[in-house]
Amino acid sequence: MADYVQPINEQKGPEKKSTELNSPQTSLVTGGIIVSAVLGLYLLFTQELAQTVLLVLGLLLGYTLFHARFGFTSAFRRVMSVGNGQAMRAHMVMLAVAVTLFAPILATGYTFFGGEATGYVSPVGVSLIVGAFLFGIGMQLGGGCASGTLYAIGGGRSVMFITLLFFIVGATVGAAHLPFWTEELPSFKPISLATSTGLGYFGAWVVSLLFFGLIAWITLRIEKKKNPPRMAKLPSTKGWKRIFRGSWPLIAAAIVLAVLNALTLMTRGNPWGITSAFALWGSKVAGMFGVEVASWGYWSGANAEALQASIFADSTTVLNFGVILGAFLASAAGGLFRFNKITGKNATASVIGGLLMGYGARLAFGCNIGAYFGGIASFSLHGYIWGILALAGTFLALYLRPLFGLSVPKPKDTFC
Repeated sequence: MADYVQPINEQKGPEKKSTELNSPQTSLVTGGIIVSAVLGLYLLFTQELAQTVLLVLGLLLGYTLFHARFGFTSAFRRVMSVGNGQAMRAHMVMLAVAVTLFAPILATGYTFFGGEATGYVSPVGVSLIVGAFLFGIGMQLGGGCASGTLYAIGGGRSVMFITLLFFIVGATVGAAHLPFWTEELPSFKPISLATSTGLGYFGAWVVSLLFFGLIAWITLRIEKKKNPPRMAKLPSTKGWKRIFRGSWPLIAAAIVLAVLNALTLMTRGNPWGITSAFALWGSKVAGMFGVEVASWGYWSGANAEALQASIFADSTTVLNFGVILGAFLASAAGGLFRFNKITGKNATASVIGGLLMGYGARLAFGCNIGAYFGGIASFSLHGYIWGILALAGTFLALYLRPLFGLSVPKPKDTFC
C-alpha cells in the first residue's frame, strides 16, 4: 500500500467509503492557523524577513504534499513491486518544471533578498552510493521518506513520530561520521550537467527533459506489459472547494511543488531541503549532554555558525516546521486528522527505517528532497545516482517489509 497518511491506508474497505470526505475539523484548523500565525510573527520580529517567507512556503509545501499524498516512498515501491509508474511520471513532470525554472535562476544567480542562488551539486563517491542505498531501504521500513515523514506527522500518523526521532538520531551520527566517508574513501568532485560538461544551462535543460521523457516512456512500456493494479482513489470533493479540501491530482501537485521549490531557491539562495535540520537538532541536543559536537568536521567552516545560532535562524528548520503545519491544516480541513495505533512491529520498523534514512541522508548529501529533487533540478549528476541507488534499496526492502507486517503491492491487488 502507499505511504498515505491514515486513515486512508492501513484498512481496506469498499471504494465508496474510502473516497468520502469528512467534515472539516474546525477547532483543529483554527488552532493550526493560530500556531502558524504566532510562529510567523515571532520570525518576523526576531529573524530576517526571508525566514517568514520560508515559513509560508513551507506551509504551502506541506499543504500540497498532503492534498495529493505526493509520495516518493510509495512511488518507488509501486514501480519496483508491480510496475505501476503513475507516481514516477508525476516525478518526471515535477522535475521537468523544476529544471525549467531553476535554469535561469542558477544561470543569473538572482535571489529576492540578496546573495547568489546556488544549486545542490554534490560529490559522487562511496558515501553517495552507500548513503542513497541505505536511504532507499530506510524509507520503505520507516513508512515514508523525509518529506513523507513530515507530512505524515502533520496528518497525525502516530508511528511517524518514532521515525522522525530516529531519523534525527541517524542524521546526527551521520554528521559525526561524514568526514570518514568523504575524506578517507574514494570520491569524485561534484559534476554539473550545466557547468562541468560545456553544455551550459540550456543544453543541460534539453538533455534533462529528454531523460525525463525517456523515463516516463519506460514506465508506460512496463505498465503495458505488466498491467499493474491502479492507484487507490483519495477522499475528495468537487469544484473550487477542492483547492482547500479533498485531493489534488498528482500532476497538479507536481507542478506546484516545482514552483514552490524554485521560490525557495530564490528566497534563501538554495533549493528546498529537509534533513540538514535533523542533524542540527540532534547535534544541539547532544551538545546539551556534553558531547563535543563542535569538534566534528561536519560543524566546521560554514556550518559552525548554524550550530551556535537559534534553530529559528536555520532556514531548513523553518521550512520543516511549515511543512508539518501545512500538512496538519490540510488534514484537518479534510476531516482526516487522527492518531492511529502503534504496534511493536511497525515501531521496530520505524526505528530501523529512521536510523537508516538519517545516516544515509548525511552520507548522500541529502534525501529524496535535497539530493533527488533538489539535486536533479540543480543539474547535478549526484541526484540521478541517488535515485538509482534508492531504487535499488527499495527493491531489497520489498523483501524486508513483510518481516515487520508491512504490505507490499502484488500484481493481483485491486489497488496499490
